[in-house]
Amino acid sequence: MPPDLKNINIIIITGYAGSGKSTAMAAFEDAGFYCIDNMPVALLPDFLKLSLIDIHDISGLAFVMDLREKKFITNYSKVFSDLAAQGYHFQIIFLKASENVLMNRYSQTRRHHPLSADEKTLVNCIRAEKKQLSTLSEKADRIIDTSACNVHELKFIIFDILRKIIKPLRMGINILSFGFKYGNPVNTDLQIDVRFLANPYFVDELKPLSGETEQVTEYLLKKVETGLFINKYIDLLDYLIPLYEKEGKAYLTIAVGCTGGRHRSVVIANVFYQHLIKKGQLVRIAHRDIEK
Repeated sequence: MPPDLKNINIIIITGYAGSGKSTAMAAFEDAGFYCIDNMPVALLPDFLKLSLIDIHDISGLAFVMDLREKKFITNYSKVFSDLAAQGYHFQIIFLKASENVLMNRYSQTRRHHPLSADEKTLVNCIRAEKKQLSTLSEKADRIIDTSACNVHELKFIIFDILRKIIKPLRMGINILSFGFKYGNPVNTDLQIDVRFLANPYFVDELKPLSGETEQVTEYLLKKVETGLFINKYIDLLDYLIPLYEKEGKAYLTIAVGCTGGRHRSVVIANVFYQHLIKKGQLVRIAHRDIEK
C-alpha cells in the first residue's frame, strides 16, 4: 500500500534565483524533512502516490521548484489546485531579494541565471523572473525577503517557521566518548574532559574491561566526585539544550573525553545518554575509541 501523505507536512520552496532556496532546503533537511531540489511540478502528483519513503521516519516533504523547469509556470497552478482538491495540505514559501542584492550574489558566485538563454543581461533576467513569478508570490503562504539575510539568519527564519509546523521541533543530540590520546574529535559543540575522575585503568581487575561493563560503571558511579560532577553537568545540559533549540540548532554534539576513551568517558557518556533519553530528547551515542 502506498503511504498516506495527505496528513504529512508538504512544503513548496520557490522564488527568485539567488534568493536562498538552497539554504532554506538545507534547513528543512536538518529538521528531518525529505527534500528534493528542482522537482518537476508535473511529477509531484505521481511522487506523492509512490511508496518510496517511510512517513514515520520524516518530519515532512520539501520540494524546491522554480524557473529552472521550463514548464513550471505553465503547470504549477493546475497541479497545486488538483492536489488541494484531493486533500493534500501544503504550504508555499516564496523567497525573494532586491534587484541589487541578486545582482551582487550572482557576481560573487558567477553562476548562470535560469533565464540567461532568453535574456541578454543579468538585470533583464532578474526582472523577467520577477514578472513571471508575480502571480505565484501572491499565492504564497509565506514570503521571505532575504535581502538583508546571511545564511545563518535565513536558517533562523526557516526554523521559526518550522516551530509552527512541527510541535515541538526536535533537535538531534549526538553524544560521543573519545580518548584524548587519539586526538580531539572535530565539529563538537560541547567538549568535556573527565580525566579528573578516578581511573579504572589502574585497577588490575578493571583494566581489561570497558565502560560498558557493570563493574567499571559501578566503580566510577560510587565515587562521590563522580556523582557531584554528573549532577552539576546534567543541570547545565538541562539549561543549555532548550536554548540551543530556541536558537534553531539542528544538531548538538556533546563529546566526553578521557585518556584512552575506554573507561571513564564511556561511563559518563552513557549516563548523559540515559538522562536525555528519559527527558524525551532525540539522542544518539557512539564510543569512538572503546576498542582501541
